[in-house]
Amino acid sequence: MLTAVRPILRRPAVKKVLIVAGLWAVVWAFLMVAAARNGYFDLKVYYGAMDYWVNRGGDIYDYLVPGTPYGFTYPPFAAALMTPMALIGWHTAIAISVTMNVLALLAILTWLVGPVIKRQGWQFWFSMAIAFGLVAAFEPVRETVNFGQVNIVLLFLVVGDVLLLVRGGSRLGGIGIGLATAIKLTPGVFIIYLLVTRRWRAAAVSAATAATATWAAATFAPDASRVFWTDAMWNTDRVGSSSFVSNQALSGLVARLFNPDPMKPLWMLLVLVTLVIWAWRVRRAIKARDEVAGLALTGLVGCMVSPISWIHHLVWVLPAIVVLFDYATDKSLDARRRRNFALFFGFSFLLLCSRTPWAFHEKFDGLGLIGSNAYILLMIGLLIGLPIREPADASTGPARSADPGQSTGPGVEDVPDLVEIDRKVSAAFDAKDAGVERRPLVGA
Repeated sequence: MLTAVRPILRRPAVKKVLIVAGLWAVVWAFLMVAAARNGYFDLKVYYGAMDYWVNRGGDIYDYLVPGTPYGFTYPPFAAALMTPMALIGWHTAIAISVTMNVLALLAILTWLVGPVIKRQGWQFWFSMAIAFGLVAAFEPVRETVNFGQVNIVLLFLVVGDVLLLVRGGSRLGGIGIGLATAIKLTPGVFIIYLLVTRRWRAAAVSAATAATATWAAATFAPDASRVFWTDAMWNTDRVGSSSFVSNQALSGLVARLFNPDPMKPLWMLLVLVTLVIWAWRVRRAIKARDEVAGLALTGLVGCMVSPISWIHHLVWVLPAIVVLFDYATDKSLDARRRRNFALFFGFSFLLLCSRTPWAFHEKFDGLGLIGSNAYILLMIGLLIGLPIREPADASTGPARSADPGQSTGPGVEDVPDLVEIDRKVSAAFDAKDAGVERRPLVGA
């Protein structure tokens, strides 16, 4: 019997393996056709700067990749962490970069998508394999890997901190945000997030961590620290033109609208309005204890208000995409709302896989005005339209769980005591067989 049953039990697993293999093959073919070959350019910047600084005694912020105007732009703490690159070969550096990105992405998906899988009752390995394959096609993710960038690692630090430590009330809550801020300044928006949502201790831990890491780097490399904080940090020419189509921040939108005049006052006004909307929405999200929505909204606003947000920086949009997927699969919502969220999710995900802005490089009029700004326009829509769980006292029914994956079913007090019911039923039948009069089973 065991021999006969075993092949039947194996069939669903084989089908799932074939589905995963087929999806990965399609994604691989897509990447071969659509993905840009960036040649690990940013990793080349890090690697060359470390060699110039450690092995040749030069100033790290004087280094430029040969034949380009691009050099090292990160704070000294990031430079201190990257110094081991000066001791390894180029291909080893590539292998380490790819491995770190893959492992960090797996952890991020576990924290964000894992609860959705649990709530739906799906098989974990199969669902994660599908999710990983789809995310590999996500343009910001594939750009980060192909550039050898650190964005996914920074997202790992922040997502783990917010969802595990800050939400859990740990005394270490905020440490990941602080480290990410010391490595690259833009995650500092999450310190503001903690302040706006009144998590004072976590905000203090974040700020203290960033300050301590920066002080340690200044002790380790005082000259480099002085150059960065007094000169390199303010030299925006080192990163490229704000009107370049890859810049999908608000600054890029304004620069392309008024090219070549950047209209900085308009940009500053848009940043202010964006921050006001964001502050209102994240406070509402935390009031409803929807930390995932707060995280997603802050990732969006960090990309939007940054002076420069290249497309590979938009990995911070990934939590917002997961929130849409969560709502699109939530059976506690009516079919029409689920369908609308599914359409919003599908459109957002496919657009962010499509390389649409690159089709309008230096074509900023007519249809190009929309195409060249496609990603920043999507982020504006997500900032306004991303769903937030309603508080229990504001809903007509049971409140949806703030965290994807947590059950919204009846509480323990609502579940009948099946053991007691079974005891009563058994006693009633025993009494009937014995010919004894028993009271009716009221409430059984």
